[in-house]
Amino acid sequence: MGQEGVGRDMKKWWKQFWTQEDGIGTVEMILILVVLIALVLIFKSQLTSLVNEIFDKITRQSRLV
Repeated sequence: MGQEGVGRDMKKWWKQFWTQEDGIGTVEMILILVVLIALVLIFKSQLTSLVNEIFDKITRQSRLV
């Protein structure tokens, strides 16, 4: 099977995944979002620090180019 066949199969799989009715319901999706938002709020300072360190490193290394 060529690369086109794999892409077509993946596209078909994603379409079926998103259109199936027996998957994740609204309540489950809301609960997942609430948990993700809570994690972001809990680890906000750590995430901010990490992102700042990454951008600082990118800035330092881009000066070398």
